[in-house]
Amino acid sequence: MNRGGKKNEETLIEMGLTNDGEETNGPLFENASNTDSEFPGNSEIDKRHQSKDSVFFRDGIRRVDFVLTYVDDPKVDAEKKVDRRRIFEKNLVKKGLELETEDKKESENDKTYFVKIHAPWEILITYAEVLNIKMPIKENDIPCEVENPLECISWPFRLPEIVMHPEPDYFTASFSKERQELYLIDDENTFFSPSVRNRIVFYILTRCPYGTEEGKKKFGIKRLLNNGTYSAAYPLHDCQYWKKSNDPKCENERYTLYREWARFPRFYKEQPLDLIRKYYGEKIGIYFAWLGFYTEMLFFAALVGFICFLYGLFTMNENMSSKEICDPSIGGEIIMCPLCDRKCDYWRLNSTCESSQYSHLFDNVATLFFAIFMGIWVTLFLEFWKRRQARLEYEWDLVDFEEEQQQLQLRPEYEAKCTQKRKNPVTQELEPYLPLTSQAVRFCISGTTVLFWISLIIASMIAVIVYRLAVYAAFASIMENTETLQPIRGLLTPQLATSVTASLLNFVIIMILNFLYERIAIWITDMEIPRTHYEYENRLTMKMFLFQFVNYYSSCFYVAFFKGKFVGYPSSYTYMFNRWRNEECDPAGCLIELTTQLTIIMAGKQIWGNIQEAIVPWICNWWGRRKARSNPENLYSRWEQDHDLQRFGPLGLFYEYLEMVIQFGFITLFVASFPLAPLLALMNNILEIRVDSWKLTTQFRRPVAAKAHSIGIWQEILNGMAILSVVTNAFIVAFTSDMIPRLVYYYAYFVNPDLPMSGYINNSLSVFQISDFPEKHKPEQSPGKFTSCRYRDYRYPPDHEKQYMHTMQVWHILAAKMAFIIIMEHVVFIVKFFVAWMIPDVPSEVKAKIKREKYLTQRILHEHELNKLKQKLCEGTTCASMEKEVLASEGIVELSEAM
Repeated sequence: MNRGGKKNEETLIEMGLTNDGEETNGPLFENASNTDSEFPGNSEIDKRHQSKDSVFFRDGIRRVDFVLTYVDDPKVDAEKKVDRRRIFEKNLVKKGLELETEDKKESENDKTYFVKIHAPWEILITYAEVLNIKMPIKENDIPCEVENPLECISWPFRLPEIVMHPEPDYFTASFSKERQELYLIDDENTFFSPSVRNRIVFYILTRCPYGTEEGKKKFGIKRLLNNGTYSAAYPLHDCQYWKKSNDPKCENERYTLYREWARFPRFYKEQPLDLIRKYYGEKIGIYFAWLGFYTEMLFFAALVGFICFLYGLFTMNENMSSKEICDPSIGGEIIMCPLCDRKCDYWRLNSTCESSQYSHLFDNVATLFFAIFMGIWVTLFLEFWKRRQARLEYEWDLVDFEEEQQQLQLRPEYEAKCTQKRKNPVTQELEPYLPLTSQAVRFCISGTTVLFWISLIIASMIAVIVYRLAVYAAFASIMENTETLQPIRGLLTPQLATSVTASLLNFVIIMILNFLYERIAIWITDMEIPRTHYEYENRLTMKMFLFQFVNYYSSCFYVAFFKGKFVGYPSSYTYMFNRWRNEECDPAGCLIELTTQLTIIMAGKQIWGNIQEAIVPWICNWWGRRKARSNPENLYSRWEQDHDLQRFGPLGLFYEYLEMVIQFGFITLFVASFPLAPLLALMNNILEIRVDSWKLTTQFRRPVAAKAHSIGIWQEILNGMAILSVVTNAFIVAFTSDMIPRLVYYYAYFVNPDLPMSGYINNSLSVFQISDFPEKHKPEQSPGKFTSCRYRDYRYPPDHEKQYMHTMQVWHILAAKMAFIIIMEHVVFIVKFFVAWMIPDVPSEVKAKIKREKYLTQRILHEHELNKLKQKLCEGTTCASMEKEVLASEGIVELSEAM
């Protein structure tokens, strides 16, 4: 099996393109033409005689594999653009492609030229060999797996077999021009699927030169799109999505995908992954396979999380802490110290009755169970996905793809910008390279830019914290009634009001910074000049993920691990910038505020994301097609319809992955504070699958097919987040939740066995003498008959010899928290690693199938070579003696017998 190297290099030279983009006069140039001389009479064919859904040249025979569009603009570099197009199209013809241009007068806007490109058979088979595209050689005879006994239960969720498996299963081998008779070529026009054809043509377009500027060779359709020489480049959809094409040669796969996959009423059906892969390519297919599998696994996490939520709901009235807070004789008699300096007054503890009750929904013993469960769930998800991915690699002929990609997919931008060359130690051939000094300078600039933007995020987070501290006093003073010492509304506490408004402000800042940083990340990645597409995507992914990790999660980390932890006590509060007093947690704990923060950011991101993905493209397409609706339908051709759709750029799939991975962080890193997070994610993902499929099928041009054997670097990011989630959830349960202090009190301090946990609230609040307030921080309102107030901490009372110093209970609780973190982490990690060890990454039956296919493929190729040898030897000797010689060489008979 050919993996590149010298043979592919020679083939490229024959096609007229060497590694550095130079033109040569290969033998294929003589036969290549874009004229219609081979198809007489085509110039007289009227466009009106074509179906508006036709995907063929005017002759109705040659398929349109790609379309380039441009608009004459006499104002901006008109002559340069004309020269570039002329040279580029001339070079495309030299490389064997056939072109046909639709004049602007025949377009619906009378402005756009359409250059249709067709790749003839000779070009397809040549580049199929260059790109190591695997093609069928024999129908798969490996028996199917045993039928699933639960299939009768799953039948409502299944799609028709012709939709799920549009093609038979074949044994495949990398295509070879010299062995064409080996492959199952029934029809040259349909042997290569449209997705393979557009992938080959795009490969040629990205490497075709168009001239020399400033002493440097220029090539590639991407540069021509960037400088405005062409306005668009895209392959065609095969038909309209809402009805089948009348052309019998049209596959109508787009219509099938829309009917069976993209409509929301089909949300409960399985995805036709094989058809998605056939139509859009493996890269998009693997994304939807991962998204579908992730959504399936979320169902189990959502179910357990909902049960934990119900447990908190049903036991809410049994919570002794909230009972004591709400009791007028207990919470109503406890006077709390002011929440801010000067402007705030004293308040009664029972004013937080409702918030303490709602806090129990998420802060209960089920929280601990769910945190441990999610640590194990994420391991099962990642391990089972590896197995699912291994099956897809086998079924989609991607087992050896990574090696091919590393050798063949040099970025055209890298080849164009790197003028120096050196010998590749593997291939022993000259190739472009970027000097080490240039790499170091570029990485320094890149790293500095990334650090600057991360610092900007941290600065914005500090600004939000300052906002919280500044407005907290205002909310506290507004929402209190000095006569009754009660808030205006029991549920809307100053803490909650501040948290909600700060979360909304933080979400707006996150969206603004995302918009700016996306462009910065692309710019600095382009500046680094990565060598391959694989390296480019990995570098961009790490930059974008690092930024969004800090951007989305920093506020949640603040509420979970910093808020309320460094408050001090009434006579010695701590201040930020010596001006704003640090925030306190609600007497019921900070967990409810973390839940609020998480819900607003997670839900807001999902709602905003769906609006961007669905509504914005629909509006843009509606606006772009408003003029076309007034024209006769037979004048609105297939390429014009697709031209009016939105462009699904090379980073379109990147943003989809990024959105889902950020969501994955929300439901794993902070899930101990919000058991309903997986349920929200599940409902969003059910919608996300249909929104993504709908916009790809109806609102976007057909993307160029690309191969991918896995989800790439996202797998490593998910693994890292899975490990970090165990740590964060252990710290949330220990330091943000009140579970550990309650357990310490239950086992070491409470004295009334008839009422478990009675007295906990009084135990968790320390006493402060009002007369000890510093004059500059003393409340303006007189305390009246009260001489002391309470605050959340474990300190000695003012009449103790260790006045206001921490009690031993603080150290008992701290020791319990640290012990809990160590035990939980070790237990979960041990279970995680044991589960990962028990579940092999590749199923045993898949391993057996891969070995079986390799064996049969080698045998078929070997038999083919033997047959060719027989035919060759038959020309100079008798076939009988030749056959004995061949058998002897195979060890079937002794060489002496053959002689």
